[in-house]
Amino acid sequence: MKPRQMAGLLLTALLLGGFAGVWKLQTRIDQEKRSVFVEQDELAFRSGLLLKKLSLEYAPLVGAIYWTRVVQYFGEKHRLNEKNLDLMWPMLDIATTLDPNLLPAYRFGSIFLSDRPPRGQGRPDLAVKLLERGIAANPDHWRLYQDLGNVYYFDMKDYPKAAGAYEEGSKNPKALIWMKVMAAKISAEGESPETSYFLWQQVYDSTTDPAIKFNAEEHLKLMKVQLDKKEIDRIADEFAKQTGHRATRIGELVQAGLLKPVPRDPLGYPYVLGEGGKAELNLDSPMLEKELMESLPTN
Repeated sequence: MKPRQMAGLLLTALLLGGFAGVWKLQTRIDQEKRSVFVEQDELAFRSGLLLKKLSLEYAPLVGAIYWTRVVQYFGEKHRLNEKNLDLMWPMLDIATTLDPNLLPAYRFGSIFLSDRPPRGQGRPDLAVKLLERGIAANPDHWRLYQDLGNVYYFDMKDYPKAAGAYEEGSKNPKALIWMKVMAAKISAEGESPETSYFLWQQVYDSTTDPAIKFNAEEHLKLMKVQLDKKEIDRIADEFAKQTGHRATRIGELVQAGLLKPVPRDPLGYPYVLGEGGKAELNLDSPMLEKELMESLPTN
């Protein structure tokens, strides 16, 4: 091969290698800065009223676009395992200002805001603000009262206000009868695993959004654990009355004919009896970590 040809091939190889190196470097930079660019982009407009004036008759369309960006922002933050969701409220504020009748933004946005980290922002106060705005703009949509009651019940533990929200929503002729039943039950009992399970089941059944459905399913599993342990403890108390001593193993309850078969948690791990003969999750069960995380304070 002639020297000129060899030099040409060498130059070509060097150029290709250089382009590949630049491409890899730029890809890495893009990955590291993507979340920053997203946040800078979303900060372009902070005033929903100004954007509504600029959008003219297209405001509802722009509101729908902004709601799509809320969902993308939430999903991207979770994908990158980032807990800072400070732009959630400003973006929801803009979306619902542009289109006050954008019901998904109120319903699902309130869950994004209220649910405790890492599933959400942990700001139930902003969720209440968003839902009250939604109710003012859409007073005939009784599901918004359900969502408001859920925030008061699950996230703020304010049972009188939760009962009040369900009661007010039940006055709508289209509302399902359970709204009034929940209002009465929460007023009388406050929080209970049975009530919590029922309300999360309603969230699960009433949404088509995959993220919300998955979130509700996770809560349902945790509520199922509480209900299972409550029932096992009831049976263990009955065993103690019959025998004069508390069982130390689930197998004793099974042998006594009070349980059949050995109860298992939602992931298939058998429950155990812990200190004092009380039902507990198996140490090998992944549900144990979920239960511990749920019991930690948000602040």
